[in-house]
Amino acid sequence: MSTLVEVKGVGKTFANGTQALAGMSLAVQAGEFLSLLGPSGCGKSTVLRMIAGLAEPTGGVIQRHLGERAANDIGFVFQEPTLMPWATVFDNVLLPLKLQGIARAAAQPRVEEALALVGLAGFAKSYPRELSGGMKMRVSIARALITRPRLLLMDEPFAALDEITRMKLNDDLLRLWAQYQLTIVFVTHSVYESVYLSSRVVVMAARPGRVVADEPIAQPYPRSEEFRLSPEYAQACRRVSQALHGAVERT
Repeated sequence: MSTLVEVKGVGKTFANGTQALAGMSLAVQAGEFLSLLGPSGCGKSTVLRMIAGLAEPTGGVIQRHLGERAANDIGFVFQEPTLMPWATVFDNVLLPLKLQGIARAAAQPRVEEALALVGLAGFAKSYPRELSGGMKMRVSIARALITRPRLLLMDEPFAALDEITRMKLNDDLLRLWAQYQLTIVFVTHSVYESVYLSSRVVVMAARPGRVVADEPIAQPYPRSEEFRLSPEYAQACRRVSQALHGAVERT
């Protein structure tokens, strides 16, 4: 298994003097589903933004091993769908290809494919105001997948959704992860979500953020409701929860 991203001793201090990260080290392996879990303010989103190149560390090094098309090899799904309200679903998903200079006609099959993958094949002409919260997030995921990235970064994408919608999108995300052979780094506050989705859960302590536990979730894929009800799931949740409580106590 090759390493896609290496975070080596990274620190981040903001202009106001807040030290968000100190000595943060992490390796992201190709094909894994890695969740970052930790208390509010521990720098999870900051790590994600730095991996994406949207922010720079003030110390340490981030190495991306993504090849020549690195800029297109990273997709980002934010906590809010961040859709353009004046544009249709089709045009929202089209945007990354449009920014690459790909003509609308040439991009149309890829947009239609991405919408079909997230279960929105019949909504290309709809506007964001006509969609539910879960459907908006599906549009955001389709937009992130349209460039066919190797690495997908997701910053608490399901936090604002109801439990039933969240569980359905968890299952859909695992299907897309397997189908596209993606590598995913997923930020969440939920122990239960992190254990269900992940091959590995990294727990961070709060400010300054750093890794305090690295928990493999050994249960095989595909996962289903049966896994959620299993003793193995409960045991893994207990283990990760204990690591999280330990991280909170370090603050």
